[in-house]
Order: sequence, then C-alpha cells, then structure tokens
Amino acid sequence: MTAAGPALVAERALEYVHDGDVIGLGTGRAATAFVRALGVRCQTGLRVRGVATSKVTADLATELGIPLASLDDVAAIDVTFDGADEVDPHLNLIKGYGGALVREKIVAAASNRMVVLVGTEKLVPVLGARGRLPVEVVVFGAAFCQRRLTALGYAATLRTSDGAPFRSDNGNYILDCDIPNLTNPETLERTLLEIPGVVGTGLFLGMADVVLIDEGESIQERRRPK
Repeated sequence: MTAAGPALVAERALEYVHDGDVIGLGTGRAATAFVRALGVRCQTGLRVRGVATSKVTADLATELGIPLASLDDVAAIDVTFDGADEVDPHLNLIKGYGGALVREKIVAAASNRMVVLVGTEKLVPVLGARGRLPVEVVVFGAAFCQRRLTALGYAATLRTSDGAPFRSDNGNYILDCDIPNLTNPETLERTLLEIPGVVGTGLFLGMADVVLIDEGESIQERRRPK
C-alpha cells in the first residue's frame, strides 16, 4: 500500500458499516488502519460492537473506545474487515503472516460478509505466488506435523519470535510451509486438515465477498460473483 493507502482504503471500507452492526475486526496493517478509522466514527456517535481476531486488535479497539463482544455474545457478525497476504482473481486468499489465521477464519466464517483491504502488491495471478502458507498446529504435535508436511512436499519451518517459537493467541505454534503455485487449493486445504494436530491453514477459500484495493490515488472494488 502507499503511505496514505491504509487510511484511504479504511475510509472507503466504512461505507459498509451501519449503525448497530456487529463488526469483525481483523489483524495486521490494513485492519489496524480500519480499526483506527472506526474508532473515530464511534467517538462521533456510531454505535457498533466489535469482535476482535487477536489480543493486539482487542487492545487497540479498547483504547479507541470501540465496544467489544465475543462470539459467545453474538449470534452472527454483520461484516468483517481484514487484510490478506495474497488475493487471487477469484478473491481467494492466503492469510496468516501476522499469526492470527485461525481466529481470523473463525470470525470470517461467522460473518454475513467479509471485506478485505489490500494494496496492489497483494494481488497474485494464482495462490502460492509468494511461496509461503502458514499452518497453525498444536504444540504437542508440532514436530509430527512438521515432518508430515515436509514429506508431502511442503517444507515446513517453525516460526520463531525473539529466538523462541512463536505462539498464536490460541497458544499454538505456526509452521510456515514452502508451497508452489496452487492449481487446486481446495484439495490442499483438505489434505492439510486431515493431518492430526493441524488446527487450521492460511487458505481462505470462498470467504471474501468484497476486496478493496488501494491503487494509490483511487480504490478499486472487486466483488465475488453471486
């Protein structure tokens, strides 16, 4: 995104927000810009409740005065706003470089609509173009999952932070898998989820309804065909 891009696309995203909505709040640079823009609207009278996908996002929302709810508190989420690491022409996504993929996927699945905010650098002709797919795994099975993923041809590296294994907000590890361009991501998703110990993958297939793309001076909108 351009320097002004996150703020510009976040303002455009606010057009999808209505008074009284329950809103899924994503994690990452674009989602943070949206949460900040939403906080300004809340301070001027907009009434919404947010469901955060990470502790970082929850802390920011609280700081900005956005009321929060949990999935226990709401029957459904009206619309979720999040970023992505890859977006293909069919609006399928790879997410999880920021480490919140499982919570992001749960919130997206609970939503009536998912709006994705990206810059043009996140657009790819086919998923896998950036060569990396995050996979969240339980700690107990991490070594087993790593071996199984590597044996399948997706060399898996344990993600670390400050010299220690990175842990998601769920307390799990994340394995970053080397992947080729994906001709059949649906099959790969099923294959990976069949491995005992895999909690979730960064493949978000058929989940995004709208993608807002920062093109510098303007915002392009792409919608999933009905």
